[in-house]
Amino acid sequence: MLHFPILRWGKPYKSLDIDQVVHFATGEPLAEVSQANGGLVQRDMRKAHQARQALREIPIQELMQRVKSAADLFMQAELAAGEGSQTPDEFVKYQSATTGLPEHMCRMNMEKLHHVLTNLDSILASLTRGLDLDILSRGYGEEDGVMRSFQATTPVLGMVLPSNSPGVHGLWLPVIPLQIGLVFKPGPQEPWTPYRMTEAFYQAGIPRESIALYPGGADIGAAVLQNSPRCLIFGGTATVEQYKGNPGVQVHGPGFSKILFGDDKVDDWRDYVDLMADSVLINSGRSCISCSGIWVSRHGRAIAEALAERLGPVAPRPPEDPQSALAAFTVPGQAEAINAQLEESLKEEGVYEVTSKHRDGDRLIVQERCAYLRPTVIYCDSPERRLANTEYMFPLVCVVECPQEKMLSSIGDTLVATAVTEDEAFRSQLLDCTRIDRLNLGPIPTIQLNWLQPHEGNLVDFLFRARAFQMAG
Repeated sequence: MLHFPILRWGKPYKSLDIDQVVHFATGEPLAEVSQANGGLVQRDMRKAHQARQALREIPIQELMQRVKSAADLFMQAELAAGEGSQTPDEFVKYQSATTGLPEHMCRMNMEKLHHVLTNLDSILASLTRGLDLDILSRGYGEEDGVMRSFQATTPVLGMVLPSNSPGVHGLWLPVIPLQIGLVFKPGPQEPWTPYRMTEAFYQAGIPRESIALYPGGADIGAAVLQNSPRCLIFGGTATVEQYKGNPGVQVHGPGFSKILFGDDKVDDWRDYVDLMADSVLINSGRSCISCSGIWVSRHGRAIAEALAERLGPVAPRPPEDPQSALAAFTVPGQAEAINAQLEESLKEEGVYEVTSKHRDGDRLIVQERCAYLRPTVIYCDSPERRLANTEYMFPLVCVVECPQEKMLSSIGDTLVATAVTEDEAFRSQLLDCTRIDRLNLGPIPTIQLNWLQPHEGNLVDFLFRARAFQMAG
């Protein structure tokens, strides 16, 4: 059995406290993971400055090339996995077996990370707005006759990672070329990506002392947050509210991503059923960029029926089936709790589930060691309904009827909004709407990312601050 040690700035440390990662369907142990404690994290973080020092000895352009080499290693090579090794196919099978994601979705996310790594030069050029990266490394420099100066806000970026979707790892991949170290608290069911990516980095020549991994429970996440000047954390609405306004924490929570139809296009909704269905279903609805709301001024019931007819028959399949579209819930009781909440909310007047007649059986499917929630389409006759702005970790979408003139004041915080409209006045209002983070004008699926643009905040702005600077000649 594989054993993953704690990595204390690249040095493996085997703990007496061990946690097993098991197959979600069979309970078979697949790996042992050493568990850190908060005191260990606090002690090691006193050396965080050494991670940045080691990276600053290597020019940014050289780091970029090494990380690009790591992309192919991650995708194609048999790499060390703790005290053992793992081929790419084994990586996919094990990741699927512990997260509940179908294997083809794991491969899709693997390809996504490979794409990000191989295009980091373009991504960083976009994130820095074309800044000469040597200015970030040196701390100052003249560009187009103007003195520029930037100061790193932290020697390392701490990350409390989730288990639900490996795709989120694309967010931190640009960090090492920026000469900032990495501190991971891996998700309990998904240690695979942080360890494999770290090993690919090491094999490509990234200094071992620039990366640390501390598996463990909630106390380790708290320790990483307390001891890292800059952190990324993933969680639900409660997590977002807890860290709201904290400049040292960038929170990635529910997306509440939506498709909005303008009055000029809503009568043509049948032309966009594929767009809507793909935005809801791809990656089993587990992404913050998965569509959870479709807002229209009319035809709401008809749209909901058409989506229910498309999505309702989708049922669980074995994870190795290339047609498998649903991810399993691997945490005991989680699917049952979500289903109970949903059933309670469906009792509200003006809220109707339209999927039930299009599926054979119940929404909730409980198996011996896991559970599934089948796609659910809900019609809301008003944005005032409780479910009108709801998101869960499965393909659930609410079709909400709302006059166009009230949409932007009613949609709430929205990570991705795809606006199907050619109405220039409405487009201008969408561009001005501060509740929307990523805006797609035209029929672009919400799950289609442009990695050349920031995702929930610019990472470079988070890790560096511009400052005034003068130097005597």
